[in-house]
Amino acid sequence: MRRAASPEPTRRAVIGAAAASVLARPALGGTPPRVVVIGAGFGGATAARGLAAGGVDVTLVEASERYIACTGSNAVVVGLRGIDAQTFGYDALGRAGLRFVRATATGIDATARRVSLGDGTALPYDRLILSPGIDLRFDAIPGYDAKAAEAMPHAWKAGEQTLRLARQLDAMPEGGTVVLSAPANPYRCPPGPYERASLIAHFLKTRKPRAKLVLLDAKDTFSKQKLFEAAWARLYPDVIEYVPLAAGGAVTEVDPAGMVVRTDFAEYKADVACIIPPQRAGRIAAQAGCADRSGWCPIDPVTFESRLVPGIHVIGDAAIAGAMPKSAFSANSQGKVCAQAVIDLLAGREPESPKLINTCWSLVAPGHGISIAGVFHPADGLLADVPGAGGISPLDAPEDVQAREAAYGESWYQTITRDVFG
Repeated sequence: MRRAASPEPTRRAVIGAAAASVLARPALGGTPPRVVVIGAGFGGATAARGLAAGGVDVTLVEASERYIACTGSNAVVVGLRGIDAQTFGYDALGRAGLRFVRATATGIDATARRVSLGDGTALPYDRLILSPGIDLRFDAIPGYDAKAAEAMPHAWKAGEQTLRLARQLDAMPEGGTVVLSAPANPYRCPPGPYERASLIAHFLKTRKPRAKLVLLDAKDTFSKQKLFEAAWARLYPDVIEYVPLAAGGAVTEVDPAGMVVRTDFAEYKADVACIIPPQRAGRIAAQAGCADRSGWCPIDPVTFESRLVPGIHVIGDAAIAGAMPKSAFSANSQGKVCAQAVIDLLAGREPESPKLINTCWSLVAPGHGISIAGVFHPADGLLADVPGAGGISPLDAPEDVQAREAAYGESWYQTITRDVFG
């Protein structure tokens, strides 16, 4: 991906592409077909809104009382924002021309085209959209399970885990050690562990200056790597110790009772340990038969229809989306495209080949942002980068540009959450 000369072209590209993603083709006439959407996050809520606007009878199923966004939650971990800034209700969705059902989807009969809910209700559908997010693979690291996550929080699903990690950092003794692990690809929010490392390092530098952070990585390369590493060298040279896969960075075992993290080459005693385990598609996707042996869901890149189960579409983190990363922006883009594709399919029209966008902003310190943007299109059965599109922050950006990047990221967050939940 080429480097952008400044963040401005990237921002203009994002705005223009977002405008092009708005549902624009004619709505359905006659008796509205029935579509069920499972999951009211950035992908599912967006898709449900788009379907309702297109004249479809939409039922949106969500188990939670409120949505707590992972995007931006690293700032909560280090006290730069409150959890309230991440928390959104669903009242506005109920007023958006769709039926909102607070329930747990327990089963899918793809032959009968019916969704079973925890209260015994059955919802028939003509098309089904799954946006179930991720499940954490607690079987992937010996010693690490849901109970161990109380001592060694992952904080990769925002909420109590986020606050638990924040409390542990606050209580950590001066001169202590934080151990943070990053999983192998694929996983939710590729730059997320490195933003977290940056902000924890800022917290340590300003609040506990004799403490350090060890970042153990199950891979050798990662998103925005040169930008992160340049910032670490300048801002946190004595705080962050980065251990890539080649140097033994993959975690092989944890001992939560002793607060020990082990790799093939070393053993680390932690005062605070944040273990981000491998992930897979949310369990309802597997129950429906949409997940393959990788744990993720292969899809048609034009319609997001499952390649394994006809009539079911998968969007957001759960989907195998080729070059398109797992992010809130991606899920929002996919929700818009999938909604229009479903409207077209229900009307007997051939869906158009889409272009989708993603931009990811990260903070390396308060007021210091970096970003990467991409444009994607269907190619050879997958979503691929559009050559020459997108960009990345300049490596040598001056402070005013870094500050604007941080402000753009916050503005985007306010805009997308208002668009989806407001």
